[in-house]
Amino acid sequence: MVNKLGRKLLIPLEGQPLDIQGFEQPRELLNRIPEDLTSLLDLVQRPVVSASQFSRAQLLQLARLASRYETQPQHSVRPLTGKILVSAFYEPSTRTRLSFESAWHRLGGDIMSITDPASTGIAKGESLFDIGEMLNHYSDLVVLRDSNENAVYEMLESLRIPIVNGGNGTDEHPTQAMADIYALLKWRPALCDASIDSGQRIRFAIIGVPGVMRTVRSLLILMSQFAPAFEEVVIITDEAEPFAAGQREELESAGLCFRISDDMQKELPQLDVIYINTIAWLGDDYQELGSRYGLSAASPLKAGAAILHPLARGAELARDLDGTEHNWYFAQARGAVFMRMALLSTILKTFA
Repeated sequence: MVNKLGRKLLIPLEGQPLDIQGFEQPRELLNRIPEDLTSLLDLVQRPVVSASQFSRAQLLQLARLASRYETQPQHSVRPLTGKILVSAFYEPSTRTRLSFESAWHRLGGDIMSITDPASTGIAKGESLFDIGEMLNHYSDLVVLRDSNENAVYEMLESLRIPIVNGGNGTDEHPTQAMADIYALLKWRPALCDASIDSGQRIRFAIIGVPGVMRTVRSLLILMSQFAPAFEEVVIITDEAEPFAAGQREELESAGLCFRISDDMQKELPQLDVIYINTIAWLGDDYQELGSRYGLSAASPLKAGAAILHPLARGAELARDLDGTEHNWYFAQARGAVFMRMALLSTILKTFA
């Protein structure tokens, strides 16, 4: 269908949904991952502040639970009915905040949102420690995003209810990384297996700066749980030293193999997955890094290669990729709701 401006409208025919990458694959994860919820018990009533808290077994069980939520919504009960979430986003957010709130609503809970610290006691000098003490009496769980990387730890000191890190400065964004892993498992379900054939190993590229990009920091930590599946991880950057102190050594000791390149065009034809991100939060504002790198339908991408992006995107990711087989970033954003449903229902032990 074409509108009066001559633009093609992506409206499906009756009974025919738009083709969304990753829509069918959750069913394969349900069949491929044996159910064993015992590993999730260690997450019950626990805070989530770092990707390093998760084991491979926990990630697989959370992905299986997310797959169940995604493929069987008609069978989902509302286990969080009567539970209250405080969604405290002291830094701008669209996808993370809305996907957390969507996840909570789908599970039956109620939400109190804070989207501007100027509307809270912080504007009068109240500490996050004291705010945390008050939230103990008002809610059952807190999701906090703050540009200060210490904020989640300051609030954690006084909390007796679980807190989930929704992104803290340049430090980490663990639930975004969980959504990334979920998308990766749907793209190649063989990653769920205890061993992987050499022909299935992945050449994975990150266009970004791991040392200061919280999404990338957390993703690499989770990828280390699946290290044998990665042939190599290529960091594409024009930064001389893209890693934080000790970061590369820690990840390599966990089994990941890195190579640094500044020539994206040369690398693309050999890459199976490209994760692109140009935004880093530094202080109270963001900075674009590596903005000279950009992907479009004209890029020399390998057949079947997947592009991941935490979004929001800028000029680095052209819209002409949206209708191609390489677009896994929309599936990535979609799956974030179900992965967060899995995590939230696990923390409050309503996943059985």
